[in-house]
Amino acid sequence: MALPQLNAAGDLPQGVHRARLSEVLRLFGSQHGQRGRCTRQLSHIYELARRTGYLKRFVIFGSYVTAKEEPNDVDIVLVLDDEFRLENCPLASRGLFDHAVAQARYGASVFWVRPGMLIGETVEQFIEYWQVKRGGDKRGIVDALL
Repeated sequence: MALPQLNAAGDLPQGVHRARLSEVLRLFGSQHGQRGRCTRQLSHIYELARRTGYLKRFVIFGSYVTAKEEPNDVDIVLVLDDEFRLENCPLASRGLFDHAVAQARYGASVFWVRPGMLIGETVEQFIEYWQVKRGGDKRGIVDALL
């Protein structure tokens, strides 16, 4: 699936856009500067999350999926199977599941959820929430196809 064109503000249009991670990296990735660092971090985080064996959704939001020349960091939501248990995941992946550790180690804001943890909302509603910017406006986010 192709990602839509960025709007005049440099954001994806409002909505949850599905795309392969390879397309996200092709459109937003770089080998240089801060964007290059974020691209490498994003790829590494994806690999660590995949290694758990329980990754169901990999959602990317924030300044990385914008036209911003130097994104602040990488913002990710991991949706894991309800069977996921931190104590059973590979040691190398465990830092993803502690927000402060992920920020320090990977330069990323990583949020995660199992569907059974949600009260009064669906996984889709939980994902859609991450479209909201600090000022209350909405922008597009990417749900990377696994």
